[in-house]
Amino acid sequence: MLRTLYLSVLAVILSAHAAFAADDIASSRVDMASKPQAENHSRRANFGQESASKDARHVANWVLDSGDNHNLPFVIVDKVQARVLVFSPAGQLLGAASALLGLALGDDSVPGIGDRALSTIRPDERTTPAGRFVVALGRNLQGKEVLWIDYDAAISLHPVITGTPKERRAQRLASPTPLDKRISYGCINVPEKFYANVVSPTFKSTDGVVYVLPETQSPQKVFGSYDVD
Repeated sequence: MLRTLYLSVLAVILSAHAAFAADDIASSRVDMASKPQAENHSRRANFGQESASKDARHVANWVLDSGDNHNLPFVIVDKVQARVLVFSPAGQLLGAASALLGLALGDDSVPGIGDRALSTIRPDERTTPAGRFVVALGRNLQGKEVLWIDYDAAISLHPVITGTPKERRAQRLASPTPLDKRISYGCINVPEKFYANVVSPTFKSTDGVVYVLPETQSPQKVFGSYDVD
């Protein structure tokens, strides 16, 4: 009698233990399924054959991995290398070209500079500001199409202006030396064909994001970026 009672109690305990174990396993499976596996699904920009700088790759990969471009086409302006790189929303490089940039080194615009006449802007004030800019195509005062980057500071990306021969802007664009490309008041000048074939079609029917890389600070400080790798 006692043996029978003992076996009955033991059977109840083992049955309850098995039920709890099954519940624990099921719960564990649910937890594992619900945990994001971001480390296995990081996204990276496709630079193709472009020999881009470490900072350009860092920011482009972060843009893709974080979704900071909100599925819009984006541009990396590498001031140190004097290069412009245009990407599709998915991070495919659409084209790259040399660029002319602001004469002065620096990452900030002078307050109110967009309201001043060019003749009043000193050489040390002619900077191309670093930062993240939501951009769109528009028209300048001459009615020419430009990609507006910072409208208030009168900063845009546009085809190279060669109206002042002594500035030798076309020759500067062709130079392999980045410092030769520091000549503008702050705007970003690119080759005409590059603007017509890459920039304009990319942003014709959509806004976008331009990331102007800093030259006196780190990208992490300016954008809050992180290393995808």
